[in-house]
Amino acid sequence: MTEEQFSSYHPPLPPTTEEDRFSWLRLLRSRRVGPTTFRRLMHEHGSAQNALAALPEVAQAAGVEGYEICPPGIVEAELKAAKAAQARLLCLGDSDYPEHLAELADAPPLLWAIGNVSLLQRPSIALVGARNASSLGTRMARALAHDLESAGYTVISGLARGIDTAAHLSSLPFGTIAVLAGGVDVIYPAENMHLAEDIGRRGLRLSEQPMRLAPQARHFPRRNRIISGLAQAVVVVEAAAKSGSLITARDALDQGREVLAVPGHPFDARAAGCNMLIRDGATLVRNAEDVLAALPANPPAPRRQPAGAETGHPPQRTSGPQAKRSLRETARLHMQILDRLGPSPVAEDQLIRDLSLPPGEIGPVLVDLELDGKINRQAGGLLSLAT
Repeated sequence: MTEEQFSSYHPPLPPTTEEDRFSWLRLLRSRRVGPTTFRRLMHEHGSAQNALAALPEVAQAAGVEGYEICPPGIVEAELKAAKAAQARLLCLGDSDYPEHLAELADAPPLLWAIGNVSLLQRPSIALVGARNASSLGTRMARALAHDLESAGYTVISGLARGIDTAAHLSSLPFGTIAVLAGGVDVIYPAENMHLAEDIGRRGLRLSEQPMRLAPQARHFPRRNRIISGLAQAVVVVEAAAKSGSLITARDALDQGREVLAVPGHPFDARAAGCNMLIRDGATLVRNAEDVLAALPANPPAPRRQPAGAETGHPPQRTSGPQAKRSLRETARLHMQILDRLGPSPVAEDQLIRDLSLPPGEIGPVLVDLELDGKINRQAGGLLSLAT
């Protein structure tokens, strides 16, 4: 009994009772039952209850001996955890289930949601990119997210470090959607805990995984298909030649979504994936207008940023007496600076703002990196990575 890649079955009718929802969840949590197998079983047996009864025999016919369906206690524990986290279960076919996602052959039969589910009914655009994003990359992500949200689109991303974080922060005042690789109540990376909590209050967190499940490597490609499936278009801001962002772009192409990419310097490895996408036909993005021009006509109504809302930029720390840094803290700051620089020059004051640190703390560190030959200082207060 293996999970098929494609399915021609129509979506099953959504459950109408708590007992039906329980059975859907129990069927999907049973071993070797994924989205397409779930659809096939529902198509062949008519209901989740009937599919559960037939599942051991189906598994035996497929050569799986000693098969047992998911115990009821596991489903009860998941429902209890969902109640504690104030998570809502969205079933394929429900009026609140996202329409674009439902069109996919491998659409998740069930989604856990925390936050404003009405965001799923608005047109949306996915912004994805590198975790070790450069300063220019994060600036671009913030600008695109803000302008696209202002134009009426909801920004979707994956809550990862770097580009994802910048996109969520900038679009948070309007409402942003974060798709998680683990359980909707498990925040990864931990440094985004506060951001995730804010998204749960002002936006929406989504996951197809069981509650309390810690994400593993194999979960991220599955998560990526949901990000692209929810969106009308996927914009890749920075991506290496082999990266999860390119997996999302491939998913988008397979799903019939628009794929766009921000170009980068040829010597910057973080731009290699974007440059490859553009070479292969992806739309080149310089600003939000390029994204909007690539989308179908009849755009959503523009929106104003709520009064007093955050700008999405991290708060600046006030200057004060410089505390002595440990060697570990200094090394970490070195890495943060080097991660944000690339072959393309960046203004020193912009780098300082991105790091949210006082100029007095950054200046000596930049001198050290320059003396070590790791960065180049150019006329006009510009910095770049030494190549």
